[in-house]
Amino acid sequence: MSRSVRVVWDDALTSYDFGPGHPLAPVRVELTMALARELGVLDRVELTGCAPATDEELALVHKRDYIEAVKWVSATGRPDLSHGLGTADNPAFAGVHEASALITGATLEAARSVWTGEAEHAVNVAGGLHHAMAATASGFCVYNDPAAAIAWLLAQGASRIAYVDVDVHHGDGVQSLFYDDPRVLTISLHESPRTLFPGTGFPQETGAEGTAVNVALPAGCGDSGWLRAFHAVVPQLLREFAPEILVTQHGCDSHALDPLANLMLSVDGQRTAYEALHRFAHETAGGRWIVTGGGGYELVQVVPRAWTHLIAEVSGHPIDPATATPEAWRRFVKERTGQTAPLTLTDGRHPEFRDFSTGYDPADGIDRAIMATRNAVFPFHGLDPLP
Repeated sequence: MSRSVRVVWDDALTSYDFGPGHPLAPVRVELTMALARELGVLDRVELTGCAPATDEELALVHKRDYIEAVKWVSATGRPDLSHGLGTADNPAFAGVHEASALITGATLEAARSVWTGEAEHAVNVAGGLHHAMAATASGFCVYNDPAAAIAWLLAQGASRIAYVDVDVHHGDGVQSLFYDDPRVLTISLHESPRTLFPGTGFPQETGAEGTAVNVALPAGCGDSGWLRAFHAVVPQLLREFAPEILVTQHGCDSHALDPLANLMLSVDGQRTAYEALHRFAHETAGGRWIVTGGGGYELVQVVPRAWTHLIAEVSGHPIDPATATPEAWRRFVKERTGQTAPLTLTDGRHPEFRDFSTGYDPADGIDRAIMATRNAVFPFHGLDPLP
């Protein structure tokens, strides 16, 4: 299905490191790339390097005084709480500007590759820092790389960009930065803001002309309910919006083992979502697909397997979920983390879901979440909210 695929990588991307004990540990990305390499996934893509985003590129979405504040923290290692730097979520550390700018530069390189036609799909698994706001760090995110890529594409002349965010947390930063811009459709599927950070992402947040879309799922939602909600909202809106480019954020913190959230997906359910987004990239966006990572805090059991599946799916050569993890990778995991690695790429699940066209059940919390979103935004797009 995929003609040409680039994976943007530089070992320095692991320098985005808030220190020991912080949930966003860069080893998760290191283990992902090691697993993908051992399984031959990276042999099927073009690996390409990247340069840090320039101040001008960062300023496409961030205030100049904020960029200067990040640089000051970077040079001194001292906090700047007025810009959200030096909190428990976003500790100050020397080199934070350089590390953050490199992640944004990697996603911009993915965007350039797709925009110029050098690649049909492009991936930056270290990216997806979707909580950063125009003038403040938030939720482990300093610079908002997916938003910068979208803004850069708009500056090049793109007129319709769709952004789909499957992280368990609301993609609030990206939504905020394009809330009043009808050229950008943002769709976020996340745990209800009533039970999870950042406390936003209600269906009533509809943006310009219904182009902010939020599916707020109840805690405890698993594969079947999540996939039912996804297919009840995402395909119809992407088909109607007909984006020139699809940008997706793939936080895998929706997994049942993730320590920071309360959804119950499996790696198998997440892989099924990647397959669907790949199809929609070809069906609705002419195959132009920019892919980032995101959250994910079960560093050994979940993130490496989920994102190896992601890279493999983007490459057009998905991996059989029953595939065993290589012995060399298991040894590396033990040496690097002291933990025992998973033995296969599957959780042993076979995700199935009832399509929403079968009818709406008002007694079901997932169906109520679906209808709240469809009622809020479908009429803007000339779509019938009823199944």
